[in-house]
Amino acid sequence: MNESDVQQQEPVWLVAANVVAWRRYGVGGQELRPGTKYFKGGAKVYIVDVYWGPGGDRVTVVGRERHTSRWIVIDTATRHLHGFRPKLVHTPRLLERLREAGIEHGLDADYAADVSTTLERYARQYRAETAPNSPHPDRCLCHDCLTGESG
Repeated sequence: MNESDVQQQEPVWLVAANVVAWRRYGVGGQELRPGTKYFKGGAKVYIVDVYWGPGGDRVTVVGRERHTSRWIVIDTATRHLHGFRPKLVHTPRLLERLREAGIEHGLDADYAADVSTTLERYARQYRAETAPNSPHPDRCLCHDCLTGESG
């Protein structure tokens, strides 16, 4: 790829989110794990597809992998993300990775805002459904306890 190709790439609107710092895991949600298997806690990812049929519980994201910092495209649970927001993407390597994954165009800015609010609502709902009758461990660091979402 030469520099003229990089300059010709148009920015696209996508929904950005961050990976939760800590997530509940295991029987009764009594264990905590940092981030996810592929992303560090707090990593910024971009949503490129949502599985609306089962209620938006899984999304396809593009982000920098935990160990190698390479751009990867992977499916992940919506409950492991937070802070959904529309974002205009200019990063040439990210745009190239999107094109390799078959995503030629982004979203409309207004539609990206609507999708981000819907996904935030779904993510909160799915996090609340994770081990709903189990108490959190002492000094819990899960996203709900850290942000006060658990009420």
